[in-house]
Amino acid sequence: MGVGNLSRFEARLQNARAGSRVNSRVPVAVEWRESGRAMHAEGYTVDTSTKGCLAVIPHGFLVGQRLLLVNLINKNASEAVLIWRGHEGRAGWELGLELQEASMDFWGVEF
Repeated sequence: MGVGNLSRFEARLQNARAGSRVNSRVPVAVEWRESGRAMHAEGYTVDTSTKGCLAVIPHGFLVGQRLLLVNLINKNASEAVLIWRGHEGRAGWELGLELQEASMDFWGVEF
């Protein structure tokens, strides 16, 4: 990643973390296509916001990958982009996911 790309990424990450966040453990699933096959993995959020979440998912993705994020409590779904990947723990990877045009009630809580 070039210096210009890194600066844009850092600005996007800073903006994504702006605003209200709620510590909440919500069961979620991510869906994507790999080699023409539909793939699915389940995990949980650590915190949520109107713009996205920090989730733990047992699959490592590349930053920039587009996924479908599904809230398994209310079945709301939204496209999401992986904007940050943290450490891998026993339960999976820490993933910063930015929602793309999600409804304001995606999480089922008010911020």
